[in-house]
Amino acid sequence: MSNRNYIIPVFVPHLGCPHDCVFCNQEEITGIKKRINPQEVNEQINDYLATIPKSANRIEVAFYGGSFTAIEQEYQQQLLTVAQQRLEQDDLTGVRLSTRPDYITSEILKYLQEFGVTTIELGVQSLDNQVLKAAGRGHTRLDVQKAVSLIKEYSFALGLQMMPGLPQSTVESDLRTGREIIALTPDFVRIYPTLVIKGTKLEGLYQQGDYQPLVLSQAVDLVARLVVKFRKAAIPVIRVGLQPSEGVNKDEVIAGPFHSSFRQLVDSKLMLDKVIKQIKAQKLEKITVIINPKDESNLRGQKNKNLIYLKENYDLKQINIEASRALARGEIKVLTE
Repeated sequence: MSNRNYIIPVFVPHLGCPHDCVFCNQEEITGIKKRINPQEVNEQINDYLATIPKSANRIEVAFYGGSFTAIEQEYQQQLLTVAQQRLEQDDLTGVRLSTRPDYITSEILKYLQEFGVTTIELGVQSLDNQVLKAAGRGHTRLDVQKAVSLIKEYSFALGLQMMPGLPQSTVESDLRTGREIIALTPDFVRIYPTLVIKGTKLEGLYQQGDYQPLVLSQAVDLVARLVVKFRKAAIPVIRVGLQPSEGVNKDEVIAGPFHSSFRQLVDSKLMLDKVIKQIKAQKLEKITVIINPKDESNLRGQKNKNLIYLKENYDLKQINIEASRALARGEIKVLTE
């Protein structure tokens, strides 16, 4: 039996966006360079459904890539009609979309409810007005707060996306954005460290020396700190880092913390920090780390990086790893000898 949730992504790149954010080149990021039509949406749903187990818990179609509620309403209706029909046929259990905070109104939300939309994701990116201005977002912190309040009023599930490392941001401003997002109590979050992608305004700023992105180690450390905060607040982090795609690869990413396994780097950092917390200030030669079987790769780190770090920095001569299904994912116990 599968109790997993599945999302069928439909990309509508750079449609509806009234501003050109400095970091954005949706055609490159999504790898989609033409306007999708309703028939293609239907076919895409069919293709995904053919691979999804009948026992799946939830199956949602998701309209990503642009500011959905800002595109012309006729086109919105064409796409949403397909999703609504599949909802009525019980092929789907929900519809989600991503949009901008300043394109959320009561009228828009009523309209989305009529078409069966269940989840709205807002591209918040930052809650620092100076950072939002430098990024060319065209909206403010107050716009986000108003949009969140309305979305909750209409009982949609709410997701918020943030982008650490934007121009004029600092570690503290990004952590503050994380704390303020927690205060808004979304149902889930996504964290996308800022990348310099070919063909964006940010590429120009970077080439001119006016912008310096986070390096990989900085981004992993910062995102790990954010993930800890969200987990303590019981807010799921459903995505960390952009997935490799036609437009997000070593050729298209000019600079920034791009890594094909960024999520694993973060999870591995979190596991390392937990081990260190339990052995710190102790003089040990040997430890045994007990973990859930599914966490072993995160504990080891890529190319055993975590184990090497522990041995070199804590003079450990031996590290044993034991798997126990009695421990939850992310939980560890360290036995010292």
